[in-house]
Amino acid sequence: MAQPISTIQKNIPTKEEQNEQKLKDLKLLLTDNEEALNQIFNLISDLNDIGVLEAANSMLQAKEKIAKIALGQVTREPVTNLINNLMGAAGALTSIDPELTKKLLNSVTIGMDEGSKHLEKDEKVGVLDLVKVLKDPDINRAIGFGLHFLKGMGKGLKEE
Repeated sequence: MAQPISTIQKNIPTKEEQNEQKLKDLKLLLTDNEEALNQIFNLISDLNDIGVLEAANSMLQAKEKIAKIALGQVTREPVTNLINNLMGAAGALTSIDPELTKKLLNSVTIGMDEGSKHLEKDEKVGVLDLVKVLKDPDINRAIGFGLHFLKGMGKGLKEE
């Protein structure tokens, strides 16, 4: 019978052997990806020729100055107002029903078309014409929507 294994020999490579293995792996990687490496070198060469690398290097060297300027610009009142307005608008838009928004925008488009047709005719609208068109269900619906919209908007302006 064979003797039982009492010790395990673990092969731990030396630093030189590790470096040799890394060099072999690197050579294999270079030969396997020669075309890609050539394209990368061409790209870097082109970027260097047009001055992009120099500009990027200069930006990295002046990163603190650039950050200070950018921070100064972002903290200006108009920019902070813009950011606050965008956040407020985004919050308001998330609370609106998307189907209603789609319907409203579609209605605005149709209304713009109708308004353009009227402008081409260049007809005057009299007071009697206004009273007559109130019977039109489309106009009545739009005026009703507008009035209730203004009422709701007034309520919203009153609330704090």
